[in-house]
Amino acid sequence: MSQALIQAGTRLLNALGRHSEIIMEAYINGSVVAHEHSPKVLEQLVQLGVLWRPDPDSELRLKGAVRTLLEGSLQDERNRTISANIGAALASLKTLTEHYKEALHYARYAEAASFMSDLTEHVYQLSESLANSVRVVFSRINNEFGYVSSVEAKIRENELAQGQVTELLSQLECFRFDELSEIAGSNRELRHLLVVSLQQRFSKAAQELSVAQARLLDLMGRFREFQGRTRLLKGFLLHMEQHPDFTPGNYANLSRVPVLFNQADNLIQDAAPDVNCVEHEADYQQIVASLSHVHRRSQRDEERTQSQDIDVAEQTRVALEKDPLQKAVEDFFCDVIDSGQAMSALTYYAGKSLEFDPEVWLYQVIGGYQSLNDTDKQFFALDAEGEPDAVFSGNFYINDVTLGLR
Repeated sequence: MSQALIQAGTRLLNALGRHSEIIMEAYINGSVVAHEHSPKVLEQLVQLGVLWRPDPDSELRLKGAVRTLLEGSLQDERNRTISANIGAALASLKTLTEHYKEALHYARYAEAASFMSDLTEHVYQLSESLANSVRVVFSRINNEFGYVSSVEAKIRENELAQGQVTELLSQLECFRFDELSEIAGSNRELRHLLVVSLQQRFSKAAQELSVAQARLLDLMGRFREFQGRTRLLKGFLLHMEQHPDFTPGNYANLSRVPVLFNQADNLIQDAAPDVNCVEHEADYQQIVASLSHVHRRSQRDEERTQSQDIDVAEQTRVALEKDPLQKAVEDFFCDVIDSGQAMSALTYYAGKSLEFDPEVWLYQVIGGYQSLNDTDKQFFALDAEGEPDAVFSGNFYINDVTLGLR
């Protein structure tokens, strides 16, 4: 059987070499002019499966397999064939894998070697198909669809390529490497074929297709821009043909400049909330509710901070007394040192029944820690406890601080 296949393949390749001019004529022109060639030669090519006649009255054309071979080998820029039938290929791989495992189980090693050869060929064909599809897409992108002349045709080709890339990306989702790994089991050759080799090709193809998709979108934007400019120019030429005596006016002297010529950038006005807009009322309430509570200082603190008259005559010396709030902060630091345990500022505040404003107390504790020199500061650790703002990013509200020793 193998010898018969070798002989048939040899006859086919010899025929391709002897009649290469006829084959390339059919490839370039799309068909073969029958009366310009020998009917015997044409009949031989038809029997070998190189040429075929779709209808009895139609001309001879190339078989799809031969055209695909030439397109792939010549890297023809007109090639628009992208194979996206990955699901069927994966199903064939799974079937061949089961055949191979069954043959190994029953010690049919010759049959197993044959299945492994077929499986290897299918894996490499799938890898080559993915690589060829990516190459076809990039070849069309790199020459910006130069095989068509008009911008409208380029846009249609771009849309076709985008659809093919999208379909190919969706087909790549058929790969389930966890399932392939389970099918391969502990067989090293199967794992190399079904997991390692396919996963490398999958990752490379997915990455390249993502880049191709981005470049196709960029090209589409450029084509749309060219199309708009072309339509504008054609419209102006048509207008000049219908109105040959038309002369542009002096638009700079007009009080109202047409929109086409008024290309000044918009001024960005200062943002301000519209409190009269009922639709935003819920948003305003949420913003106000998220604001921290403003604590009022007690009247005693306000009276203490009021200015008083200083009788210079009665003072004989200056007594430097620390502020009670600062002294309380120092006591807090000393208690942390004496206990050796981390302590919350608000817990200490409630335990000592301090009369300061809680928010001012927290600020003073943080300020006391920051005012320490670097040598003393390395003995303490200050952790802030709070939550980020629910609406505005970058704002962190501190609810409490914990002071401890390192």
